Amino acid sequence: MPEGDTVWRTAHHLREVLEGRELVRSDVRVPQWATLDLSGRTVDEVLSRGKHLLIRVGDASIHSHLKMEGAWHVLRRGSRWRRPAHTARIVLETEQHQAIGFQLGLLEILKRENDDDALAYLGPDLLGPDWDLAEATRRVESDPDRPIFVALLDQRNLAGLGNEYVNEMLLLSGARRQQGAGGADVHGQHPSGRGALGLPARARPLPTLRHPAARRRARRPAGPRADHLLVSALPDVRSPAVRSSRTASQTQATTNATRCQRPGAGSVPWSASE
Repeated sequence: MPEGDTVWRTAHHLREVLEGRELVRSDVRVPQWATLDLSGRTVDEVLSRGKHLLIRVGDASIHSHLKMEGAWHVLRRGSRWRRPAHTARIVLETEQHQAIGFQLGLLEILKRENDDDALAYLGPDLLGPDWDLAEATRRVESDPDRPIFVALLDQRNLAGLGNEYVNEMLLLSGARRQQGAGGADVHGQHPSGRGALGLPARARPLPTLRHPAARRRARRPAGPRADHLLVSALPDVRSPAVRSSRTASQTQATTNATRCQRPGAGSVPWSASE
């Protein structure tokens, strides 16, 4: 499931083409709101809240959640869509651009005056202006016997983290998933210097970027990305030890394929456990 930084970047891209602009066409493909026409209204604000996205248009607020398969695409008007049309749940068009929400796990139109109430259950947003380290710490530690893995995933404690970040953090810190949350210290840094990640107090320093792919990802400019928040411990592909290990793996794979295709006398059929 896309995590908070993905939704933050999605809001950033939508904001660039929608905010302050008048909609010339809208098409909500959800039965409950299929007759709603937002054309002629101006998009006042686009913002993210944890894994949730709000687009405020006049007195309405479009609330969406990507879930597993959802995505917002921003295209020039008249451009060919990159996903099948039947998977679109909403289309918003300005004079120059169109924003299409595909396979959104949640899409609803709220009254703008009440949209905050729909997300009031969320904890402090790691990438939001209301980020509060002390409050996030208090919520995580409120149940000291609860596994830290579960506590960090609970959006009521802090909004935005998902399986990927939580697993990476626990791996880098050497903590066990079932460790009690009472001994945790929600801290860490993202580019603006605010606390952004929950790590046990004995966390080690983050490793440096050595893998070429990690360096390429870190150079991408679009806001606080996963690479900026934390970097996995990736091997140096130039290392002789890694090259040797890779060669051994390739040799083993070739041997397994040969066994599978031409099992001879005394050979052992290939199995997924090898």
